Parts: sequence; structure tokens; C-alpha cells
Amino acid sequence: MEFSVLVIAHGRAGHLQRLLDGVQRSTCRPQEVVVVYMDDPRPEPVTCTLPLRIIHLPSLPHESGLPLARARNAAAHIAGSERLVFLDVDCIPAQPALSELLEALAEHRGLVMAEPRYLRQPLESGPTPADQRLAELSVAHHARADLPRNTACEHHEMFWSLGFAIHARDFARLGGFSTGYGGYGGEDTDFALTARAQGLAVTFSSAVIFHQHHSVYKPPLNHFADIVQNAKIFRQRWGIWPMEGWLASFRQLGLINWDAEAETLQILRHPTVSEIEQAHSLEPY
Repeated sequence: MEFSVLVIAHGRAGHLQRLLDGVQRSTCRPQEVVVVYMDDPRPEPVTCTLPLRIIHLPSLPHESGLPLARARNAAAHIAGSERLVFLDVDCIPAQPALSELLEALAEHRGLVMAEPRYLRQPLESGPTPADQRLAELSVAHHARADLPRNTACEHHEMFWSLGFAIHARDFARLGGFSTGYGGYGGEDTDFALTARAQGLAVTFSSAVIFHQHHSVYKPPLNHFADIVQNAKIFRQRWGIWPMEGWLASFRQLGLINWDAEAETLQILRHPTVSEIEQAHSLEPY
């Protein structure tokens, strides 16, 4: 069964190498791996025994943050397979994960998302650990505990793009990821709701991908301006607010004027450097 693995990256060469290690030891290997480097003209080299296609994608002057949507679309555009598996650069697929994603895609079509497990701390240098060890070092995400497994459903709002499979023709029919969003936040849910509007279900597969540890911000004050702007765009497109938990946290900090039941979303002030530093966290997610 031919398929392509698509990855977008900026820095994190070590994470990318571990992703490639996971893909190379998979029970079902792709015919190619496409890596799109975003605003990263001289990335650190990686090794891969599979055909590796590389695209360098600079940011455009009007873009805020990294061109995530444009990079995913570029990867899909040059992929040579009808079946596409998108993997976040931080993810290591378990050995059977790619096979399981493709089996679910054949059965259910639509969007098929993998099951992420989050490593509690960075991996030590050396060979990429085996699945059993990665499972011991990782935890599931609490927000995904009650999702139906391996059956098509309508919980599109819970779709994340960090690991999923889709037919290339369906990706093209959806128009790819919307480039109207800048930087971080909102584009995943927009993509999923577009799929629902086009009659494509989402399936939450039990195929495991291990998410490599990196620090996070809780709430993501480091992406404050992007999240606010993207929330406004999303509201205009879909009539509902995305990322309500983050917006509620911003409101609690006195950063925004926002009413979940109204159209109001106004920046009162931007977070201070100190507030951003205080939000920094080493938790798994």
C-alpha cells in the first residue's frame, strides 16, 4: 500500500531524526518522506534510508509566525502518493502506527487521527528507544480519554493535525489548510470543520504516536496575538469561538475583553515578559 509521510519542521533536528527513526522501523514503510523546512534555510542534516524529498519554504513578508498551513499544503502538493500521513516533527510513530492509520483510512475514509502519548521529559542522547520504553516514559492526554476509538464520528472539534491520515483527493477537495490563519492556533479546527461541512467524518485511531517532550506555555501567552487574531477569523467563518479555554485564561489575566456568547473580542493589553516567563512549563503538554 503506497503512501507518503509528510513533515513540516523548523529547527528540532534531533526530534526530526527520531521521527525518521520511527518511520524507518515501521511495519509499513512509506514510498517517500517529504520534509518542508519553514524559514530554516540551513537545517542540521538528518539521515534516512527512505527516499527523502526536501522543500525549503521561506516566510512571506505579511505572514505572522511560521507558515504552518502553507507548509502542509506544499508537502501535500508534491507528494507522489494517494494516501498521505501527516506527522508533527515532534512525533515518533510506534511500529504498527502507520499500518493502523492506513487500515482505518481504508475502512472509514475522511480524517484518521493517531493517538498521541506525551513523553514526560526529553529523551537521552543515543538510539531512539523501542516502543515499550517510549510507552513507559509517556502519558496519554486527558482530553482524549472519552473519545470513541476506531469508528467514524462527528467529534471534529477534537481533531489535531499532529498525526493523521487522509486521501490526497480529499485533501485537495478541502482546499488544504486555510492560509488565512497566521502563526499558531485555529487552523486545525478550521480544517476539521471544513471536512465536516464536506461530509467527511473523523476517526480517532488507536494507532500510537509518541510526542517528544518540549517546553510549553500554559496558557500559550507566547502566541497571544496570533491566537486572538485567529480566533476572530474563526468566529467570522464558523459563527463559534475556538480555543475557548485559552481565551478564558486570557480574560482572567485581564488581557482581553471577551464574551463567549457574543461577538466581542478586544485586546486590553499584551502579556508582559514576566507573565510569559511565568507561563513557561515543563509538563508533558
